[in-house]
Amino acid sequence: MLYQSTYDAPIGQLLLVSDLESLKGIWFLGQKYFRASLKEEAQDRDDFPILAQTKAWLDRYLAGDQPEPGELQLAPDGTAFRQEVWKILLEIPYGQTMSYGEIAGLMAKKRGLDRMSARAVGGAVGHNPISIVIPCHRVIGADGSLTGFGGGLPRKTWLLQHEGVFSGRPHELNSI
Repeated sequence: MLYQSTYDAPIGQLLLVSDLESLKGIWFLGQKYFRASLKEEAQDRDDFPILAQTKAWLDRYLAGDQPEPGELQLAPDGTAFRQEVWKILLEIPYGQTMSYGEIAGLMAKKRGLDRMSARAVGGAVGHNPISIVIPCHRVIGADGSLTGFGGGLPRKTWLLQHEGVFSGRPHELNSI
């Protein structure tokens, strides 16, 4: 059984979904691939610990703290490939960015390949069901451009500005 609650963030309302033990998703209402990884409907509940912990995590993040994703029990549903990409996203430090190509290079290395498609990585990043906590907003184009974000580029810009990475001009991004 899945349970859901909403969270009002300065950049829009978020839907949080849990299976009681772990976080299954955080989506901006109406974002691309909204609830796409869920196989069943969720009941409205606000009183489960994982949902309260997630709201507290988001409160801290939005207040300027740097909470670690590992503080939450995460269980996003996705293919093995997507899971590998999402693990790499979790390694991108607060206030830093990584390009799709850099992630593709890491994936290729992990799999013993010469190279990996940055487009395939982009698909996995785009299907990340746990926005903000699994920081897909920290992934940028090879030229430093802001490309793709299920919640929309204005939200991606806001999140990067909030982390002090981006002041509005792509050449100012701090890449790892």
